[in-house]
Amino acid sequence: MWSTCHHGAALLPRARPWAQPDLPAMKQIRLNAFDMNCVGHIHQGLWRHPRDRSTQYTDLAYWMDLARTLERGLFDGLFLADVLGIYDVYQGGPDAAVREAVQVPVGDPLLLIPAMAAATTHLGFGVTANLSYEPPYTFARRMSTLDHLTGGRIGWNIVTGYLDSAARALGLDGQAAHDDRYAVAEEYMDVVYRLWEGSWADDAVRRDRAGGVYADPARVRAVRHHGPHFRMEGAHLCEPSPQRTPVLYQAGSSERGRKFAAAHAECVFVNGGPKTHVARLVADLRDLARSLGRDPSDLKVFVGATVVVDETDALAQAKRADYECYASVEGALAHASASLGIDFAARGWDEPIHPGQSQAVTSNIENQAARRPDKVLTRRGLVEGLTLGGRQVPIVGGPATVADELTAWVEQADVDGFILARTVTPECFGDFVDLVVPELQRRGAYKTEYSPGTLREKLSGHGARLPAGHPAASRRWV
Repeated sequence: MWSTCHHGAALLPRARPWAQPDLPAMKQIRLNAFDMNCVGHIHQGLWRHPRDRSTQYTDLAYWMDLARTLERGLFDGLFLADVLGIYDVYQGGPDAAVREAVQVPVGDPLLLIPAMAAATTHLGFGVTANLSYEPPYTFARRMSTLDHLTGGRIGWNIVTGYLDSAARALGLDGQAAHDDRYAVAEEYMDVVYRLWEGSWADDAVRRDRAGGVYADPARVRAVRHHGPHFRMEGAHLCEPSPQRTPVLYQAGSSERGRKFAAAHAECVFVNGGPKTHVARLVADLRDLARSLGRDPSDLKVFVGATVVVDETDALAQAKRADYECYASVEGALAHASASLGIDFAARGWDEPIHPGQSQAVTSNIENQAARRPDKVLTRRGLVEGLTLGGRQVPIVGGPATVADELTAWVEQADVDGFILARTVTPECFGDFVDLVVPELQRRGAYKTEYSPGTLREKLSGHGARLPAGHPAASRRWV
């Protein structure tokens, strides 16, 4: 149980939620949990809460327990964020980020996945990996290995980075311009598609014990690529994995990012905000996909969300107030300054901030501005909008209230599901599984069992391989 902020208010009694009438079936909601191999992720400061266990992020048992909880709730996947570099934009250095544990220290998320896969049967894993700092050849092997070890449950969140500190740590003067990074990404995708899809024929692996032939060398070929950004020559090191190409996630909502997502992504992660603003983004993404010859239904759009739930609205509001006691404004500003590419400590309180001023995640600036009545982001507006140590406005209430808001998002913004950020962990995910999932299931808005197959098959209802309309299909062995 909890109290309000440090002033000894009486604890609220537990109450049973009111029974809700049966509602008509609707489009089934998809769910991913959103986490990171670190202490402070999206909502800064909440690691200080006495029930939070995020400081155990270096313990494999912690991650295996989380995976089991999510599978119990029939989540489609665990979406693992990552970042290279330290958030050193705020106040011109890394001190605030280090002091507040703002995504530092941070471990490699890929190394968590085999243990979590061993603890589960169906849960998928969407892992963030930055293509700007690793050659396509070695990266393709790592993802194929994970696809094998998980039985086809791996996805890749494609990112190009947004921190100059990462570029400097890897021997560069700074990161490339925002749109230039996407030009590199287009070539990178072509190379990994050729490795995953076209280096080994479907029948290359024979496993012929009597004949002493494991794989037919005539059915394995080198990929030769000489482009403006990458040069390589070599066969893919892994035999074909269940999905070949991992499920492709992408979180770009800028104009350039949307074009990239429409061409390549299967799952697109968009920030929350006004439903009308998100609805326009979703419609644009689907129109772009259609114009590129893809089936728009192959594009699943997930909106970022934070949920604080309890048995009743009153209990949930009390829980939210308790969480707020531990939130860190300084941590939130350190996070925002880096992800927006703007040092808020050096800006006037009412100085307008525009996307063109940053080479970081420009869609974050657009999204934050969209929340403001005048559509202009300022330092004052950002601070006034902070809640639970972050910029994401939470959904707070009992099971019915939360379910109402989630279904409203699906109906009004045409999203397919949600990527749920953690607050106080692991209780935030346990609360959602125990309270919201049964309510959604009762409404017919959420599955009651997993479908068989790989992560792609579960998400799309089609095959384990990418469909013919995807650009990777043109790189298959012919």
